[in-house]
Amino acid sequence: MTDSPDASEQRSRSIAFVFPGQGSQYVGMGAALIERSPAAASAFERADAALGIPLSRMILEGPAEELDRTVNAQPAILATSVAFLEAMRAEARDEGITLSPAAMAGHSAGQYAAAVAADAIDYADAVRLVRERGRIMQERGIAGGMGAVIGLSDEQVHDIVAEARQHGEISVANANAPGQIVLSGVIPALIFALEMSKTVGARKAARLTVSVASHSPLMRRARDEFGRILARVPFRDPQVPMLGNVHASVINTADGLRTELTEHLVHGVQWTATVRRMVSGGVTDFVEVGPGRILSGLIRRISPDADTHTLDGSGGGSFLATLREMPA
Repeated sequence: MTDSPDASEQRSRSIAFVFPGQGSQYVGMGAALIERSPAAASAFERADAALGIPLSRMILEGPAEELDRTVNAQPAILATSVAFLEAMRAEARDEGITLSPAAMAGHSAGQYAAAVAADAIDYADAVRLVRERGRIMQERGIAGGMGAVIGLSDEQVHDIVAEARQHGEISVANANAPGQIVLSGVIPALIFALEMSKTVGARKAARLTVSVASHSPLMRRARDEFGRILARVPFRDPQVPMLGNVHASVINTADGLRTELTEHLVHGVQWTATVRRMVSGGVTDFVEVGPGRILSGLIRRISPDADTHTLDGSGGGSFLATLREMPA
């Protein structure tokens, strides 16, 4: 994938790996995976060792209230995503199949799993970083909340946000898909925006069960503190082009990745633009590597012609079954 893709160029099918972020976690995620894949089991064990806590026990047994805490959810999703990735890679090696993704992208905290997959950061460093990220977001962010608005145009939501700012800081946190936007801000502004969204015809406008205003200027103090931590962690140039959340731009350097991971704490996740950028660059198939199927659903809304493949399914089928069936 290049910085200036030619959408008209005829290409064979091209794969992108995408990694989910916070909100995809659930108690028991990866349980069946551990039973059938030593590579996946090793990924969970290495996460426990990196943190010095039994993270995998919390993932497998809960309780849900503890797993859902930002400080736990983010490393848990990373560990589970890497477990899926390692299981898929191990099966590919056993069957003599080469996995050659053209691009990688993560949604919010999912960028850390994408960075591990692109060999831009060591797995143990990534696990420790996302736990620190969650802690700092909880402790340093200004109190606020988030809310989902479904069924309005981007223009309508931006107009509502502009009017809601008379009640305090508020912004678009996630542009997840056409007609599906998440807002982030102080509670008075958020409540005003959600009520106004209902008034103008939103199918849904509701608070999310989070206590932090992620991806908003309310995270400035968290951004500054976390940026100092990121500066001390070694990064490498990604071996596969990554797409950033902030501007949906291609990341090819260690410095570019470090800047992205710092700044996306205070900027919205441009997921719609990210998927469209990959499609315009020739990506035809998206493999969701991690717990759940949230990103696959969003991608189908953004680009109905794209094919999506999920690894987190019931049963013990091959991870590569859907990839093997793709035409060359």
